[in-house]
Amino acid sequence: MYVELGEGLKIKYYEHGKGNKRHILFIHGLGASSLIWRDIPQALSEQFHTISVDLIGFGKSDKPPELEYTIRYFSQFIKSFLRQIEINDNEKIIIVGHSLGGYIAAEYAIENKDQIDKLILIDSSGMLNQPTPLLEQYLSAALEGDPILRYKKITRVLEDLLAERSRLIPIFVDIFISTIGEPGAKHAFESAFKNSTSTPIDFKRLKQIENIPCLIIWGHNDHLIPSSHAAQFKDILKNAKVILVNDAGHSPFAEKTAIVYEKIKTFLIE
Repeated sequence: MYVELGEGLKIKYYEHGKGNKRHILFIHGLGASSLIWRDIPQALSEQFHTISVDLIGFGKSDKPPELEYTIRYFSQFIKSFLRQIEINDNEKIIIVGHSLGGYIAAEYAIENKDQIDKLILIDSSGMLNQPTPLLEQYLSAALEGDPILRYKKITRVLEDLLAERSRLIPIFVDIFISTIGEPGAKHAFESAFKNSTSTPIDFKRLKQIENIPCLIIWGHNDHLIPSSHAAQFKDILKNAKVILVNDAGHSPFAEKTAIVYEKIKTFLIE
C-alpha cells in the first residue's frame, strides 16, 4: 500500500489486522525496508493491527535528494505517517525498531511519551559515538560506483551481518543493489548514516521514557553494533527486559524468526 505525505511524497507500507484495536508499528534499519521483518507482522495480526513502513529515503518510498535525514526528521516523519493512516495522536501504539529504526523509535517515544504503549528495540543504534568498522564497510559498499565491486562488497557486508554467512539469501543482495541505485537513495543512506552513527542519544532525554514497558532484543553475534550496547540501554531504561539471542547477528528476527516472534508476542500480551 502507498500513502502520500506532504508535497506528494509516496510512502510504501504494509498493513495487517486492521480491525484490531492495538497498533504495532515496525521501523526497519539503515539500508533496509519493511521486507526485512519477514512474516512477523502478519503473524501478529491475529491479535494486533500491524504496520511496517518503508522509511522515507529507503525501500520503495520516495527519496527526496534535498533532505537531511536526521533522527529528529525521521521521528517527525513517523508522526505524519501515523496521522495519514488515521492513527490519531491520542491512540496508543507499540513501536518495534531495528538498528536505525530503534534510534528513531526511541526518539519518537521521547517526543510522544503519552502515545506509547510498549517499546521494542532490536540491535538498536543510538549509543554510537563513531561508526564501527563494519558500519564503515557498509557505507563504502553502499556508495561504491563500480557494479562488480559493489556486488562483492555488499555481499560481504550482508554476510558479516549474520552469525553464519551461509544464511544470506542471494535475492537480498539483488534487492539492496536495485534499491541503492534509485535516484536519491545513496544520499539518503549517507545522510542517515552520518546522523545516526556519530551522535548518540541524549541520556537525560532517554531516561524520560524509563517507565514505558520496553523489551531490548540483541543478536549475541552482532558485529555491526555489539551486544554490549544492550547493557548501555538497560543502564538507563532500568525497567527494560533484555534478551540476547544466541547464534544470531545484527538481525536476529531474520536468523531466528520463530524465537524472536515468540519473545515479542510474550512481551506484548503480558
